[in-house]
Amino acid sequence: MDEIRARAADFARDERGDTQTFYNDFFEVFSVKRRLVATFEEPVKKLGDRQGFIDLFWKGKLLVEHKSAGRDLDRARTQALHYFPGLKDHELPRYIMVCDFQTFHLTDLDTREETRFALADLPDHVEAFGFVVGIDTAGRRDDAGGSGCHPEEGSTRLCSKGQTGCL
Repeated sequence: MDEIRARAADFARDERGDTQTFYNDFFEVFSVKRRLVATFEEPVKKLGDRQGFIDLFWKGKLLVEHKSAGRDLDRARTQALHYFPGLKDHELPRYIMVCDFQTFHLTDLDTREETRFALADLPDHVEAFGFVVGIDTAGRRDDAGGSGCHPEEGSTRLCSKGQTGCL
């Protein structure tokens, strides 16, 4: 866990103005290549049959709506939810994250748990993103998640509180 926290602290200190670089670097905090799990600007029909683009989409796992610094993240969450009618059942994400480079709002749609924090506090909240490396919120391996985390292949394996997995 200390290694991930250290990478999270480095990530929080770096200035980024480009959304794609921000998320590529965010996934690297967890030793996951973003391009292996998620796409940028995924086209989708929004509520009302209008065309939209999901900023970052990991089918079945995570939908991200990203805004410029200081924008209303509650409105961004509503925007993210408007994408749901255009998704197939197997594509529906468990997590929604809205972010503005400085603030993260992560919602687990299964448990309704919300995690809100400033970028500078990311090292204190890395467990909320256990799903990135295949750990569910109860600390169990989520092998169906397809995170790309395989300890036997040399990925980081860091555990806390007796949990198994690769976080």
